[in-house]
Amino acid sequence: MASYLQIENLTKSYGDRMLFADITFGINEGDKIGLIAKNGMGKTTLLRCIAGTESADSGSVIFRNDLKVGFLEQTPHLDNNLSVLQTCIGDSGPIIIAIESYEAALQSGDINKIAHATELMDASQAWDYEDRLKQMLSQLGIPDFSMPVSVLSGGQKKRVALAKIILENPDLLILDEPTNHLDISSIEWLESYLSQSKMTILMVTHDRYFLDRICSKIIELDHEQAFFYDGNYDNYLRRRSERIEAMTAELAKVKNTLRREQEWMNRQPQARAGKAKFRIDAFYDLKKRAAIDLRERNVNLSVKSSYIGSKIFEASHISKRYGDKIILNDFNYVFSRYEKLGIIGTNGVGKSTFIKMLQGLVPSDSGKWDVGETVKFGYYSQDGISFDPAKKVIDAITEIAENVVMNDGSQHLSPSQFLQHFLFSPADQQKHIAKLSGGERCRLHLAAVLMRSPNFLILDEPTNDLDIITLGLLEEYLSDFKGCAIIISHDRYFLDNIVDHLFVLEGNGVVKDFPGNYSDYRKWQQDMATQNANEKAKITEKTKKNGTGKDKADRPAKLSFKERKELEELTVEIDELSTEKAMLEAAFASGEQLTDIEAKSLRYNQLKDLLDIKELRWLELSEKQ
Repeated sequence: MASYLQIENLTKSYGDRMLFADITFGINEGDKIGLIAKNGMGKTTLLRCIAGTESADSGSVIFRNDLKVGFLEQTPHLDNNLSVLQTCIGDSGPIIIAIESYEAALQSGDINKIAHATELMDASQAWDYEDRLKQMLSQLGIPDFSMPVSVLSGGQKKRVALAKIILENPDLLILDEPTNHLDISSIEWLESYLSQSKMTILMVTHDRYFLDRICSKIIELDHEQAFFYDGNYDNYLRRRSERIEAMTAELAKVKNTLRREQEWMNRQPQARAGKAKFRIDAFYDLKKRAAIDLRERNVNLSVKSSYIGSKIFEASHISKRYGDKIILNDFNYVFSRYEKLGIIGTNGVGKSTFIKMLQGLVPSDSGKWDVGETVKFGYYSQDGISFDPAKKVIDAITEIAENVVMNDGSQHLSPSQFLQHFLFSPADQQKHIAKLSGGERCRLHLAAVLMRSPNFLILDEPTNDLDIITLGLLEEYLSDFKGCAIIISHDRYFLDNIVDHLFVLEGNGVVKDFPGNYSDYRKWQQDMATQNANEKAKITEKTKKNGTGKDKADRPAKLSFKERKELEELTVEIDELSTEKAMLEAAFASGEQLTDIEAKSLRYNQLKDLLDIKELRWLELSEKQ
């Protein structure tokens, strides 16, 4: 494999805080590497140093000549004056140069120029670039290509930047949290695309399925060093445990040796005056090695929850809409004690609105939420913490509670002690909230939620800014949590480990209650798609068979009156949904400026899902006719 880049003795610090020191590694053609570390250990900084958007203190990053690098930052910076299409196509780069050269060659009529320009078009894969770009933007939920960047949300801007960088077809693709702000269907599409791509990839992600299914190598930043593992995430977990055990055993040997050498050093100087200088130097080296702290500094989530009674909440005939967009339509449900529910659906379908209505933060149009008297909500909002950014961390937390009861009820902590469980040192507690990093704000938000001892946790996208280690600890906490939980997340691994069942918000007010976790749901979808295809094949075969005069005695029993009525209703509904879908497709293809493009895109995806479900049922009933 050809070497793409070599990193040698790279060092970076901020003030007296060292992120990484003298790390050295290479990236070869075809590598797909995941970069893992706890928040604050320098993952993003390392990516920025490699991409050249930030300088290291020392060391070097040496690229192969003419290597084409694409870098997706956590928060891309796009020109607000351009449209989505203009942003992606741009006015420079090999693709645009190839297109402009080809058009100029055609106008000149010079055969040699046309031949050369054709070679450029082939080399840069520019022939169908715009079509591929539009297809990718649609897959990522951006169907209106004329929309100005200035009106896009942060998540939409990241999706546009992602499409632009991927279609530039770089040799090396550097991705910083590419799955943030994507819904599950978009993540699965991107996962499939990148796993099949020949691009070399270096990425930071907290999505463990995404990491596991794409990457074949893992780099971990820990204790200012880089550790390397062949294999996927599952293999990394095993190998990391072995590394920690080996390092712990080695550290014990070093400390034993240090004790003996310390005794020698404590003797009178004249007693060791004739000893070799190398032994004295070795003593100080041992002392330095023995000072390494291998203890894991992890978030401690052992917080006591309040008692919760048998009555949780009942939803009776809840309806909610915004204009033509229906969130819930006559929704009814009785929530059980200790239930752990996951909510999934495309972006904009109303997941956050649902949980805000439950808490009374958003009013329903009709119906009633009857919440039990003992229920004490703990709400982790994807909008982040609402603390005054000018306040210090310790002051903001002290305002919530003067002491915190830990899980067994026997230990009471002060706000300062409690914050240390969330990795805020006494010095960190004096920081102003405005100065916190994304990961620190996330941990502070989680601390503020849990210190109130809730018995019903509502977590809206809790995984966006948490590192993989903290996610694992949060999963353990939720698994043992003596209360109820509702979780909205695009992290499939997280959902699989926590929830008992899912609410699938399909749009147009439809809520499907699925009895299982996300992987169960995806398998069910795949099984249904296979069954759908088989049913269509059977109907085609039976049509052919009946057309040749074969025996029809093997047909199923006739439809009941109720089933016949259902079939008639399905026929009408399928026609209406198909007409609406065709109208949206025509609108998307028209190239005209569209209003409410997000709503239209969301509705289009909902229509496809609804048609799949209703057509399958129609096929089942039609066989009985």
